[in-house]
Amino acid sequence: MRRDVFQAIADPTRREIINMISHQSLNVNSVAGNFEVSRTAIYKHIKILTECGLVVIKQQGRERYCEARLEKLGEVSDWVEQYRKIWTSRLDSLEDYLREIQTKNKKHGRKK
Repeated sequence: MRRDVFQAIADPTRREIINMISHQSLNVNSVAGNFEVSRTAIYKHIKILTECGLVVIKQQGRERYCEARLEKLGEVSDWVEQYRKIWTSRLDSLEDYLREIQTKNKKHGRKK
């Protein structure tokens, strides 16, 4: 199954795993030890993160370490940016409209 970065960040456990390993590489057992779910569940989360390209597993001796590859989060940033631009434009238009109404009300108030 092809997964994308949006699927990876949809789950709070996966977001926390990303947060943990973004600061330093951790072995898989260290990651699993930070959660109150089974190691199997954490392994499944790590597998999804790996399939999405957000995590790389590196073998060092007998240990497997998780390393973050956060470049893929740029896809999320790009997607959000398009909506930020839309809402910024709408809010700017609303601000202009409200300013126009205030100006009209001030002029109308002086005529009385």
